[in-house]
Parts: sequence; structure tokens; C-alpha cells
Amino acid sequence: MEAWFIILVTLCVCVLIRAILFSLHKKTITIPPGPPHIPIISSILWLRKSISELEAVVKTLHAKYGPIITLRIGTEPTIFIADHSLAHQALIQHGSLFANRPKDGGFKILTNNRHQINSSSYGATWRTLRRNLASQMLHPSRVKSFSGIRKEVLHTLLTRLKSDSESNKSIKVIDHFQYAMSCLLILMCFGEPLDEGKVREIELVLRKLLLHFQSFNILNFWPRVTRVLCRNLWEQLLRMQKEQDDALFPLIRARKQKRTNNVVVSYVDTLLELQLPEEKRNLSEGEISALCAEFINAGSDTTSMSLQWVMANLVKYPHVQERVVDEIRNVLGERVREEREVKEEDLQKLPYLKAVILEGLRRHPPGHFTLPHVVAEDVVFNDYLVPKNGTVNFMVGMIGLDPKVWEDPMAFKPERFLNDEGVDRTTQREIERAPSTRGRETSMNTTTLSGKERAMTSSDHRTKGRQKVTGKEVGADCRGRDGRAAQIVR
Repeated sequence: MEAWFIILVTLCVCVLIRAILFSLHKKTITIPPGPPHIPIISSILWLRKSISELEAVVKTLHAKYGPIITLRIGTEPTIFIADHSLAHQALIQHGSLFANRPKDGGFKILTNNRHQINSSSYGATWRTLRRNLASQMLHPSRVKSFSGIRKEVLHTLLTRLKSDSESNKSIKVIDHFQYAMSCLLILMCFGEPLDEGKVREIELVLRKLLLHFQSFNILNFWPRVTRVLCRNLWEQLLRMQKEQDDALFPLIRARKQKRTNNVVVSYVDTLLELQLPEEKRNLSEGEISALCAEFINAGSDTTSMSLQWVMANLVKYPHVQERVVDEIRNVLGERVREEREVKEEDLQKLPYLKAVILEGLRRHPPGHFTLPHVVAEDVVFNDYLVPKNGTVNFMVGMIGLDPKVWEDPMAFKPERFLNDEGVDRTTQREIERAPSTRGRETSMNTTTLSGKERAMTSSDHRTKGRQKVTGKEVGADCRGRDGRAAQIVR
């Protein structure tokens, strides 16, 4: 009896000691390192920086503190991760923990109370919106139904490029790429072709909102206070939101009246039939407008900028350009004499072209940050504490240039994605594991970007009567929605 009592007491003491040690250990876990912080003042200073300025500072801090750092931007800590393995752990292995979005004041206005795929909270609403996009718009059968639209838009792009090249010594290709992508996405969204004036109007309205997006960040810092102190900015936000709705509402209403006679199912058609599971209702016009704006924005500038960088590198590296054209000629065979455009079914037979696109995405990603993520509860990650409601950002640009992952990362080498069997799936996974293409970030843009780029790039390299294009200098004006030059290739 005494022996059993001693064993029981011993076990209880051991459990108690273990609990005490675990509690002490838990208390010593800190948030990732970062620069000194002065309450309120530091937050305002960080919020006033542009994206390019913030990126430069974050790069310097990562070199000093390591792959995961903390800045005090706003009311909660903001964590930046610049390591591909940590990003993969967070977004894939622990995806549900990092799946939420910030609940910000200005952000809620722009996304119609967070009823967008990229802004909604992780839950039933987000799954419904994402499933609708994936099954109704990105499913292979749906993608195939838009083949006629893509061919028409591609023809328009080539015609505009040819006309511009005949009347000017140089061509600003980004304008043509942006217009072509806007035409394609607006057609897919509303199901009806629009004249150039209407397309330009929608482009202008959506671009204006995104150009000013960063200036609205201050409204997310103590919204109840900044709404009063920054009243003019708040009114500007509401005014721009109304301009977006005024541009898109008529198209949504027109499509609603015609949806029984539609040959091609548009994105608006699917949204009009959708029901929100938690609220047991259909989407409002404002929510459909926000989702349409997200749909168009997701693939316009991102694809256009990526295409521009691919073209710039094809001109800068003639041997890459020549290999792309040789591959196209080999696939076309005898058809090369009659046909000057690569068909969509030919794209799967062009592994080197795909490697060029993947290398372009690695070397020049369309976005250097992901959209911010938020954790719903305290999370211990990489021996650091990510506090509840803390914001997490992933440095896509830095991850793609990590010398620990990529040999000679600054060089443009499509061959790194190839092996004897074609595209090297092992190397391709490093791009697929990048945070812009995994987890919640998977969207219309990342699902179809490579395919659209291959179609346009291959068609721009028509082989009949073609001469190799070279140049001593190649200027790539990759000014995104914020209007700032990201990089210049020389």
C-alpha cells in the first residue's frame, strides 16, 4: 500500500513539475525580432511609407534579424517572412491557422464588408466564393468555353502591336497588354463585349482605387479616430467606391435581364445564382460589384507586367528568344507555312516556353508581397509567438531570389526548370510553393497566369518572315498600380 502511494505521489509531482516548466517556457516565447518601437509614432511613420520604401527597409531588417521579423504597423504586430520553407509551413502545413484577413475599416469599404475571396474571413462564406470561382470559371470545361473570346482578344492585341510598330520607333507594350487583359477579363466577367471607351472607363475607375489604396491605410489605424481626423480622406474613399459601383452596376443589371438567353456563362451569371450559406441570402449588387472588381484586378496588371518582363528578357537574351522560336517551329511543323499563330492545344507541347514563363515569374514576380494574413489565435511558429490578430506578410520577391534555393538567382535561366523529360517538376514546385500561388492566395490570376502568358508569348513570336529582335538596351517600365517604377532592365 505504501509503495503504491509513493508511486502515485511521484507521478503527480512529475506532472506538476512538467506543467510548471511548460508554463515558464511558454512565457519566455517572444514575437520575432525587429527594430525599436515607439507607440503611435512608429506606427504612423511606417504607414506613411510607400510599398517600395517599405520593401527596401524590410530587406535590410531581414539581413540584420533573420528570415522572420516584426514591425509595429498599426495596432497589432506585423510579421514579415522571407524564407520559402517557413512560408510553405505557414501556408500549407498550417494553412488554416494563417488563413484569416485583417478586419480593417477602409479595407471593409473597398471589399463591401469583406465579401471578396481575398478579403473574407476563413469560413463558409470564403469557401463558397472560392468554390464558385474554381468550379464555375476556372474548371477546364469553363475555360474552354472562353476559347473564342481569348482568340478574339489575342487578335486585337496583335493588330494593335503591329499598328503601333508601323507608326512609332518604339512601342510601350505594357499599354497594349493591359488593354488586352482588361478586354478578356471584362468579357469573362460580364459576358458581353464592350467598346474601347467603356473598357477604358472601367480601367480608369479600378486603377484609381488601387493607386490610392495605400493612402487609405491610415484609416485602418484606430478607424473610429482616423475617420474623424482624416474626414476628407474617408470621403474620398467613399466617393471612389461609388464611382466603381456606378461603372459596374449597369453591366450587372443588364446581364441579370439577359441571363436566360446567355450562350456563355459569365462570372456575373454565377454570382447572381450564388447563396451565402451563413446569411441564407443572395449576393447584393454591391457585393457582386466588389467581386467583379476583384476578378478584373486579379489578372490585368499582374499578367500584363509578367508578359512585359518575359518579352524584355527575350529581347535581352537572343539565345533564349531563338530557342523559343525553334521550339514553336518544331511543334507547328508543316503548318508553319500556312498558320502564323500557335493554337491553345499546342501549348502543352512547348516545355521550354513554359520554363521561360516560370523563370519570368521567379525573377520578376508581379507582386513582391502577398496580401496580408491574420492568425485567429496565438500561434507558436519557428520558436516565435505570432500573437492573435497579428498580421503576417510573405516576401515573394525575396523568396524567388534566395541563393540558398536558386543557383545564380539573379540570372535569367529558363533551363533551371527543365530536365530530360521536359519541365522539371521538382524545380517547378519551388515556384508552386511560393506564397503567391499557394494557400489562400490561389486565385484566378495564379491559376491561369502561366497559360495566358504562354498563349500570348507564343503568338507574339510568329515565325513566318520573322527576324530576330535584339537590342543593347531594354527598358521595362513595370510601374504597377501604385505608379512607381519597380525595376529597369538595362
